[in-house]
Amino acid sequence: MGGHDDGTVSPRTWLYAALVGFVLLWILGPDVLREAIPIWLPFLVALGLELAFLAGALRGPPTRHPNRLPQEIDRERWGYPVDRPSSAESDEGLEPTRERAEPPRRLGGALVGLVVIAALAGLVWATQSRTGWSSLSREARAAAEERLSREASLVAGKPVTIRCDEERAHVGVVQGAEGVARVGGTLAYLTPERCYDLYRLAFRGDIRSSRTALAIAVLAHEAWHLRGVRDEGVTECYALQSGVELGERLGLSEETARQLMRQQLTENALRGLVSAEYRVPPDCRDGGRLDLDPDSARFP
Repeated sequence: MGGHDDGTVSPRTWLYAALVGFVLLWILGPDVLREAIPIWLPFLVALGLELAFLAGALRGPPTRHPNRLPQEIDRERWGYPVDRPSSAESDEGLEPTRERAEPPRRLGGALVGLVVIAALAGLVWATQSRTGWSSLSREARAAAEERLSREASLVAGKPVTIRCDEERAHVGVVQGAEGVARVGGTLAYLTPERCYDLYRLAFRGDIRSSRTALAIAVLAHEAWHLRGVRDEGVTECYALQSGVELGERLGLSEETARQLMRQQLTENALRGLVSAEYRVPPDCRDGGRLDLDPDSARFP
């Protein structure tokens, strides 16, 4: 899988190098990279290219049918007749012959590529299993869900249950949501990543800036859906306001909680360019119609 016969590096080698570099950067790099790009995306791209290469290797090079009859320039140079050779000449070995395809030489390289991709995928899986939500014991995960359910109940104004969707049957990259809840219901699902961020805050006092802010906002957002609010923009506006007290109960100072929710309010305008339905309405401001505490001059 190295290079060409002329010593140049093949595009596939550059692909492997780029994939290895990305995986290492994704594991060791900033949180914003892990939030913006799901790790399975480059693996799907690389796997698709590798399978295409493998299919080509199994097919082998195309069978060629060279024309061994004298060409016009040969006739002029060596005195062949201008007319096409007779059938007798063809019988003497001038008829086209069929070249046998060489055995595929690229099969080994394709298999090596698949091994590289599998090894990198195993590295990512091992890293996530030791550092993410799945690294927690069953007791710790149960305690976290119980705590999050209790906090969401205070926002929803009734007993509700929060589940961390480890199977990703309801939320995640494929479903395109960090959380989901039936409006007016009693059950909501969060992604394991957001649950882990909330666990680290509530049980370890670990604040991870934008990740912590997003996790609080998602929990509050789904709680407001459970409370009965349907409109996504209004729900987000209420969530960012109640997220201040929610963050305080989870261990933040009031000032830090407000700063994180204001950060989310600022980022809402940027995310709204992609998901307009989640953009907070103009009335989501201090003294506006959606201000949950109009007597206060602080918003959220």
